Amino acid sequence: MTMDLYPAIDVRDGKVVQLQQGDYDRETVYDDDPVAVARSFDRAGVRWIHVVDLDAARHGGNPNLSVIAAVCAAVAARIQTGGGVRSLEDALARFNAGVARVVVGSAAVEHPELVDELAASHPDRVAVGLDARGSDVAIHGWADATGTDLVALAKRFDRPGVGALVVTDIGRDGMLGGPGIEQLEPVLAAVDAPVIASGGVSSADDLRRLALLHVDGRRLAGAIAGTSIYEGRFTIAEGIAACSLSA
Repeated sequence: MTMDLYPAIDVRDGKVVQLQQGDYDRETVYDDDPVAVARSFDRAGVRWIHVVDLDAARHGGNPNLSVIAAVCAAVAARIQTGGGVRSLEDALARFNAGVARVVVGSAAVEHPELVDELAASHPDRVAVGLDARGSDVAIHGWADATGTDLVALAKRFDRPGVGALVVTDIGRDGMLGGPGIEQLEPVLAAVDAPVIASGGVSSADDLRRLALLHVDGRRLAGAIAGTSIYEGRFTIAEGIAACSLSA
């Protein structure tokens, strides 16, 4: 299995931004045209693009839905989108905008039945966002610790119809310090669902490390990268090549 590169487009006020450790006060704006950025990723050959509505994550609703729809219409790559998906209606709005998969984060912790419903009605089109500091899952834009164990929650959602588990290392996100292998290994060991790593990717070498990671024959399905791409640490082509390694 080849690990997919998921270049990230985080949208706030219609612009492409990146946050450090999820902090809205530590924002860097990289572009004012998310559609153009998505097209550049698509031309480079990615199969997936990860789009996050940061405004929705903070305030709810679907404030950047028109941006997400425009991205979907502009590219051949499949769009995975998260940020503020808190109800069936939120998910359906994104499906209707053209996305292939929605990521449910905080709502998965608070209302796990939402994931169960989406997994049954739209199999493999829902992913669960597991955002954690170490093993402690956090919600509400990472502001609130839950005391819920990352691996225990991963097991809860390891079921038919769940398309992926997106594991984000909050402390590493946007910091270019390398991925949290020690956080990913126990999740890979505990579940059968596809696991996508997020947070800390700083180089093509980091992607190679993730692509070569295996636990009892289980490998990552994907890796999300944002800041490292925008800072020119590697090209999309180099990232895809790094993700294609296998032992």
